[in-house]
Amino acid sequence: MAVATVNARPDLMRSGVGVVKVSTWDVGSPEGQRAAVDAIEKAWLSREWPERGPLSYSVYVGEDGRTLLHYSQWANEGAYQAFFARGRDERNDEIDAAVPGVRRLGLHAYELYRSSVTAGDDRLPGSVAVVEVDFEAPDPARAREWVDTVFAASDAGGGAGDGGLSAHFHVGADGSRVLNFAEWVDAASHAAMMNAPGETPEAWRRVHEFPGVTTRHIRRYTPALSFSAGA
Repeated sequence: MAVATVNARPDLMRSGVGVVKVSTWDVGSPEGQRAAVDAIEKAWLSREWPERGPLSYSVYVGEDGRTLLHYSQWANEGAYQAFFARGRDERNDEIDAAVPGVRRLGLHAYELYRSSVTAGDDRLPGSVAVVEVDFEAPDPARAREWVDTVFAASDAGGGAGDGGLSAHFHVGADGSRVLNFAEWVDAASHAAMMNAPGETPEAWRRVHEFPGVTTRHIRRYTPALSFSAGA
């Protein structure tokens, strides 16, 4: 059976993860968010954990009052495709019946490339800042170079600041995008970092002016549920 943990997080650096799937749903309102989380929990806990299913599946509630972020870890793409063929639709059908009008805004596949964790800080994240960066064309080497540029800038100073717990950079399967899954103590800590006054250091200007970047989006989410296989 599935096991659900409220307000939890997956082990973002667990071994054996070959692919990460990230998707967003628009459910229209805070009431829709609550109803969808309840429906997701029921749909997963009322069924056996799928054979070759996800290593973990986690749901986050958008600060915007209308979206949900889904983050799932898989052994490989084949495991995801097997679940897609056999078990995905029946769960989604049940959720759609409970929460009409769910809009699924896209699904992306990633590989975790680099992580940074604040040493000695065992506080649980109350907020996740999801940074999505799109490039003008697929190029895995360039996407990794952008991530390396961020790490170089962080090493030079002016990084997360107080309240930043971890940052997990994922490169899209085709190299056309990067996703940073950054955990914070709370949303206020992230907002304070984003709004801190001062001149942008040269190392961070290189990040912001990196060639080939077309769009950047930053959205904050709150952990809601994390599922895994029971014993």
